[in-house]
Formats: sequence, C-alpha cells, structure tokens
Amino acid sequence: MKFEPKSIHYKKKVQESFERQKFMKLINAELIDVQPGYCEIHVPHHPDLTQQHGFFHAGVISTVADNTAGYAGFSLMEENSSVLTVEFKINLIAPGDGDVLIGKSNVLKNGRTLTICRSEVFIVKNGEEKLCAAAQLTLIELKNSPDKK
Repeated sequence: MKFEPKSIHYKKKVQESFERQKFMKLINAELIDVQPGYCEIHVPHHPDLTQQHGFFHAGVISTVADNTAGYAGFSLMEENSSVLTVEFKINLIAPGDGDVLIGKSNVLKNGRTLTICRSEVFIVKNGEEKLCAAAQLTLIELKNSPDKK
C-alpha cells in the first residue's frame, strides 16, 4: 500500500527517536531505511546476543520485529506524537543462526489511533537470506506528546 506521512520530517523524527534508544545501541542495531509505512533495521551477530546454542536470542529477534514495526508506523504519525506497542504476536520460524538479522516491517492499516504492522525478520548466513520470524503488531499513537519511543 502507498501511505502519505503526516509530517514532512518523518525520516528525521524516526532517526532521532532511534538514536535515543539505548538498547538499540547496546545490540549495535543500525537503522537502514525508513519510508512512509516501512522500516528496515539490521543487527550484526555478536556472542553477547546469543542463547545457549549460539543463535541470536529470541528476545533480540523480537526486539527487531517490534522496533521495525514501531518505526514503520511512527513514520506515518503526526509530528508531535509518540508511539507505543500495545500488542504483538511473533512466530519464530527458523533459528537465528547467522551473521546478521534483518528486520523489515510494513504498515498494514494506519488508523486514527491504532496502526497494524507486519514484521519479518531474516537471518543472513553465507550470503543467503532466510526468514527467521514473522510478527503482527498493534501500535498506538499518543498525540501531542514528546516521542518516548
């Protein structure tokens, strides 16, 4: 679907919010792309982000799904609003066994208050991209408040 952002500064708004997230810094996440209703984030492999088998931890995979959706939705929200996730469901489809996680999210429906997004998280190993997780998320727009995301 084609969406129109409510703010001409949507990319700057998303970038500034992303830079305030200390957890994104901790996991060395990189904001790769933001378009109206779309976001992509990459996280390189690091041993501190793994579970007992050396795969990316499901918490990191879930974080990538959540943040890509949050920023895909936030790209369409008003200038002085903020965004919070109110619900999500994730399916872990394959182990996070690889060199980098790639999260991609698209807005499915942008409502007045609630926005629904679908996130897909891929794992890249030996140059091959494989679907690792799929999620559906509901976001709420908090109007006229400083961004807290």
